[in-house]
Amino acid sequence: MVKIKMNIQTAYRGELLRAGKVYEIEETTAKRWIASKIAEQVEEE
Repeated sequence: MVKIKMNIQTAYRGELLRAGKVYEIEETTAKRWIASKIAEQVEEE
């Protein structure tokens, strides 16, 4: 699982993901979203 910050609002698996919020999703999906600039990866502290 990877933490990402959404750049847009989208629905994912029946859940509404809002822009500007941080979510934890599967790595393969996160990589696609980061590559297409839908989201950006959040560095864990």
